[in-house]
Amino acid sequence: MLESSKFLVKEKVKFLASHATYEIYDGETERRIGTAEEEVSGFVRAMRWIVSKQLMPAHVEVRESPDDALVFTVSRGWYLFRSRVEIRDAQGVLVGYLKSKLFSFGGGFLVYDDKDKQFADVKGNLFGFKYRVLTPDGGFEMGKVSKQWGGIAKELFTSADTYLITVHEDLDEQPIAKMLVLAAALAVDMIFKSEKKGGLGALDG
Repeated sequence: MLESSKFLVKEKVKFLASHATYEIYDGETERRIGTAEEEVSGFVRAMRWIVSKQLMPAHVEVRESPDDALVFTVSRGWYLFRSRVEIRDAQGVLVGYLKSKLFSFGGGFLVYDDKDKQFADVKGNLFGFKYRVLTPDGGFEMGKVSKQWGGIAKELFTSADTYLITVHEDLDEQPIAKMLVLAAALAVDMIFKSEKKGGLGALDG
């Protein structure tokens, strides 16, 4: 999966579902290369019907096709005013983490590596699902996320999303860096976007 540089992510439409599932395709060949799915306990699944999902823990497993091998996980604990979202490899080793920013309107968050050094700044667009993954100084764009048109029926009658993640070619030989960019992009939709809809803290841009 991490050999690709463009990832087309399509949310599977599930009515009355308490967790999200996404299919991941190579953005160049349109070949299905993996999945991203929330894994929630029975307790959390039941609580989501009575407590806002934005306040509950989230755990996403990203798996590679066709053997369904685990590539990495993205996890957040109980959400209060500011999230810490951890990224771990297939062996459970911490690769890095994400932190939402406070008191802003654009949408975005910070990415850190496993040594607590800032790796990236994710900046959002208030008026559209567009995000840029920048180096901390803002001088280099490592990746970007943009929403794709899903068709009239899907857009009007469901909340399912389709979006494209593009990783800069300079990261082709850096699998950990690419994992952090991909995880950050997935977290925009699967974790941070839902927080912005109803959480207690706003995301910065």
